[in-house]
Amino acid sequence: MKAPALLALACLTAASALAQTPATSPADSAAAEPLTFYGFADGYYGYELTGQCPTRPGFIYAHHRANEFALNNAVLGLRYDDGRVRGAVALHAGTYVEANYAAEPAALRHLYEAYAGFRPFRRAWLDVGIFPSHIGFESALSKDNWTLTRSLMAENSPYYESGARLTYEAGQRLTLTGLLLNGWQNIRDTNRAKALGTQLQWKPTAKLLLNSSTFYGNEQPQDSARRRRYFHNFYLSYAATERLSLAGIFDVGWQEQAARGRRPDNWHSAAALLRYQLTDKWAACTRYEYYRADHGVIIRSISPAPTDANFRVGGASLNLDYAPTAHVLVRLEGRALRSQDRLFTADAGRPTRTYGNLTSSIALSF
Repeated sequence: MKAPALLALACLTAASALAQTPATSPADSAAAEPLTFYGFADGYYGYELTGQCPTRPGFIYAHHRANEFALNNAVLGLRYDDGRVRGAVALHAGTYVEANYAAEPAALRHLYEAYAGFRPFRRAWLDVGIFPSHIGFESALSKDNWTLTRSLMAENSPYYESGARLTYEAGQRLTLTGLLLNGWQNIRDTNRAKALGTQLQWKPTAKLLLNSSTFYGNEQPQDSARRRRYFHNFYLSYAATERLSLAGIFDVGWQEQAARGRRPDNWHSAAALLRYQLTDKWAACTRYEYYRADHGVIIRSISPAPTDANFRVGGASLNLDYAPTAHVLVRLEGRALRSQDRLFTADAGRPTRTYGNLTSSIALSF
């Protein structure tokens, strides 16, 4: 049976739904129902202000179809957590999957998450399988993000990972995680090497969250020269008032060139977000971002040549959110990007430095 049919069948048989809440202690996990169903669907319409191409620029993966009604991501799954053992299985489908999982084997593309874990000791979890990435402020589910569309840094860093992760709950305010991975957003490994990752999340106060995530590995195909990749993601979020929230994100990475002794290709990106809760049901968020990559490393190619052009793009967005109920979110966003080079395409294939779009979405979650 194909994945969309499985999604529909599971949806019809799901009799109850609970929101996802991370377990903070064995006692908290055991107190809740161990088995929960969850689902999410995000329908959208994207309008291009620059040209009439049916897809958005190649470095945009979420909400990437243009000038048509489409389904970005529909997820349906179940999770189990009795305080000592946990796991999850979920399927997904949509244009996000079409764009972001194109390099994965067809049999694995519709797996959103699939992992099993247990507590090797009281404050630790060991999980093995496919799970959301430990990198970044944004997730694959738009309802969890302050903006409707993803930032350039989120689109070009891992959304998902496969491997093993060990999470240690050092306290109510500090969580440490170490990971052994197949690679940089790979379900199936592309070479024999494994990658390493770390994450530190610290909440010094109820209003402030600090995150530091790292990645190290060789992400070249098996028959290619090794190019080790070093990456660090940092973000903070701060609830300034009951209505006003701020966030800042910064990524920096290096990847070796094929010729030994040459200066590594570097990329760095940043975003600043300001979100304001206008009323109980209405909210607005504005974002400024930029992305800089030597020879377009990562965002244009994982194996750039020294002669490839640099990538220099900045932009801003503004979105308005309306939540008529706790399970529905209606969103409208306008976004503009500008490149130092004529990177984008306007009507009749004419190259241009500027790009703009409008995106509207209705998302359902349970």
